[in-house]
Amino acid sequence: MTYTRRKSTEVRVGNLLLGGTNPIRIQSMANTSTMDTEGSVAQAKRIVDAGGEIVRFTTQGQREAQNMQHIKDQLRRDGYTVPLVADVHFNAAVADTAATICEKVRINPGNYVDPARTFKKLEYTDQEYADEIKKIDQKFVPFLNICKQHHTAIRIGVNHGSLSDRIMSRYGDTPEGMVESCMEFLRICVREQFTDVVISIKASNTVVMVRTVRLLVAQMDKEGMAFPLHLGVTEAGDGEDGRIKSAVGIGALLCEGIGDTIRVSLSEAPEREIPVARKLVSFIPECAALRETAKASITDDTVRIALQAENIEDLQLKAAMATGALFIDGLAHKLKINADGFEKSQLTDLADSILQATRIKITKTEYISCPGCGRTLYNLEETIARIKSAIRDHAATDPRFSTLKIGIMGCIVNGPGEMADADYGYVGAGVGKISLYKNKQCIEKNIPEAEAVNKLIAFIDADLTQK
Repeated sequence: MTYTRRKSTEVRVGNLLLGGTNPIRIQSMANTSTMDTEGSVAQAKRIVDAGGEIVRFTTQGQREAQNMQHIKDQLRRDGYTVPLVADVHFNAAVADTAATICEKVRINPGNYVDPARTFKKLEYTDQEYADEIKKIDQKFVPFLNICKQHHTAIRIGVNHGSLSDRIMSRYGDTPEGMVESCMEFLRICVREQFTDVVISIKASNTVVMVRTVRLLVAQMDKEGMAFPLHLGVTEAGDGEDGRIKSAVGIGALLCEGIGDTIRVSLSEAPEREIPVARKLVSFIPECAALRETAKASITDDTVRIALQAENIEDLQLKAAMATGALFIDGLAHKLKINADGFEKSQLTDLADSILQATRIKITKTEYISCPGCGRTLYNLEETIARIKSAIRDHAATDPRFSTLKIGIMGCIVNGPGEMADADYGYVGAGVGKISLYKNKQCIEKNIPEAEAVNKLIAFIDADLTQK
């Protein structure tokens, strides 16, 4: 198989070019408070020093957007020219401010103009639906004009967990809905002759993520568009599972020639994402060829693959990249991995993890956890460790706990939506406050953080007992 990358338009983000024939760019997102200038600058430096080429910050309000100027000025004084991206949700006016300061602004079509999700079944007449799209036009076009004036690029970033009620009313929680949510904004960009656009379309479910990006590419081709794509599996988690899930989703598309920038979203320090992302890019030629070999190997509903790797992380990434799409496409349901230098138990566990990441077979508790950002108001890594320990202790004596999906989210931006795929959720609600969910339904709000993990476990236990 000859690897061929999809042709896309070239976009300038500050001093960096992406898309076109440029290298696949690596980025991450700070998890410091954007009002903490010193902490944000220090973390941005760590990301860049690790090899990151773009750094994103959350700008949830005007104060945060304006403080991006101080972060930018200090980085530039210290010789760091990395492009900075403002991440905007719920407030279009904040995007306008950020566009005068940052090299790129990310907006979310699900909440740029549409009201916050209610997760209720709402009905829109054709006229009401059209009127809502007009509201997008009225706010989005002035924003594009600001971006033109300041040479600011934009990212139209659709998340599975934050589709608007309007889109949900017509398309449901589907890849088609995610694509249309994106295309509404892209069509305005084309009409306004604004081409400095990057697109992302993400989900924590790798099957949804891969199928949706493929569908988006097909729709852009149909409408004569070739905007560059940013890839990521949102809320991938931490450790081995976060790496495997990211390699399945991002790697499947990279091997198909799709992707111009990537971010591996791990619930760890952001600089730890960069080496993993760089490996995924470096493994593309090898894994694209391995996929063809693995596809040809399928017999008895089993994919068989032989790999060489220097360490367990490399093995995990290569195996997930090379085989993930085969399971997403339903070509087989079993996996056998052969690799010299690794124990049989390691290979069996890896195969099970890939099958779980592709939603083929669930063999252990799954954690859908975000990487954190400036909106996260509790210690995410510490909390994930506490929840995992508590679930593991219960699963040792109660098998009902061993195949649950648990969402651990820093805030409500994507939390309730991405947790549609989780059985139970733990979501930051404010300083020292946590809300607990069952699927999308909030079952208790504003619990003191010190009590929240125990309350989560107690609720799960009681709820499972009632079933």
